[in-house]
Amino acid sequence: MSAYILRRLLLIIPTLFGIMLINFALTQFVPGGPIEQIIAQMEGEGDVFRNIAGGGDAGAQGASGGAGEDRYSGARGLPPEMLDALEVQMGFARIVCDPGHVGEPNLKAEDCRKEKISAVRQFITMMGNYLRFDFGESFFHSSSVIDLVLDKMPVSITLGLWSTLLAYIISIPLGIRKAVKDGSAFDTWTSGVIIVGYAIPGFLFAVLLMVLFAGGSYWKIFPLRGLTSENWNDLSLVGKALDYLWHITLPVVASTISSFATLTLLTKNSFLDEINKQYVMTARAKGQTERRVLYGHVFRNAMLIVIAGFPSLFLGVFFGASILIETIFSLDGLGRLGFEAAVARNYPVIFGTLYFFGLIGLLVGILSDLMYVFVDPRIDFERRAG
Repeated sequence: MSAYILRRLLLIIPTLFGIMLINFALTQFVPGGPIEQIIAQMEGEGDVFRNIAGGGDAGAQGASGGAGEDRYSGARGLPPEMLDALEVQMGFARIVCDPGHVGEPNLKAEDCRKEKISAVRQFITMMGNYLRFDFGESFFHSSSVIDLVLDKMPVSITLGLWSTLLAYIISIPLGIRKAVKDGSAFDTWTSGVIIVGYAIPGFLFAVLLMVLFAGGSYWKIFPLRGLTSENWNDLSLVGKALDYLWHITLPVVASTISSFATLTLLTKNSFLDEINKQYVMTARAKGQTERRVLYGHVFRNAMLIVIAGFPSLFLGVFFGASILIETIFSLDGLGRLGFEAAVARNYPVIFGTLYFFGLIGLLVGILSDLMYVFVDPRIDFERRAG
């Protein structure tokens, strides 16, 4: 097993490199960039440009993707030196001075020039920094990328963890019941509900929940946005817990809908497959009760794929549903951070989070395999690989 784990760990390197390379290459063909975003914002809000260009909000280290152009549309009123400063600050260019004048106390501007940094060199520099887990600083926040991720992560973990637990709590008993009652009226109408739930996109279901229960047009039972109330700090411990659950209910239900449907059918099919095997018939022939057969013999074998799939399901909810759900319910999590970074062409945040969570995703894949072995020691991936 150790050799299998070692091979999987070594495969992480080329896989992660390929993910970053493909996404970096795609950004080179996307119109616009962070400098165009700054120009557009500056035309409407002068303070935005002054905050970004003047005070260290953007970090050159870790800057990646979308090298700046020589001429920017809409930048007619900007002095060229300001654009040059932005390019250097964002890592798209660098200042090169005449070697003969370097170190002189009165170094003149004409002794230095701006030099574009090629996309290849940007990528190499970025990957070198990322190997040291140096993700640079956001272009549009006075914070490093890693600090932003750590600040937003609790919200996304909360949403993903509660959604996954709710899906398991509902889906496993329902799937077992459907397997036992296969072909009955209960199985038929619950299958219809599951199909409808699977067909409804999570974000559309979130909008429906807001309209129905968050004061959209009908009942105002749950809050519209956020994870806590304004007076949260003044509440007691029990009050804080209830307030938190009150706010998280709609986002969790909205993000659970698709995973609940998939997990229920997976549980049912796993149990049906095991129920029809010879050892179940033997247990019944020995006079064991149906409950003993179901939960003493079938459950452990049928739940193998369900339990082992917990890490990947959690990661799917964590990344897949959180982007739109967090945006709709105004939750300040990683999904919303990634969405805003993509809109603003905030490359350090985009690529930093892509690298970080791509690495987590690959490690979770290995963890899922280990879960299979833990649940059923008979599985030997190393022997199968050989």
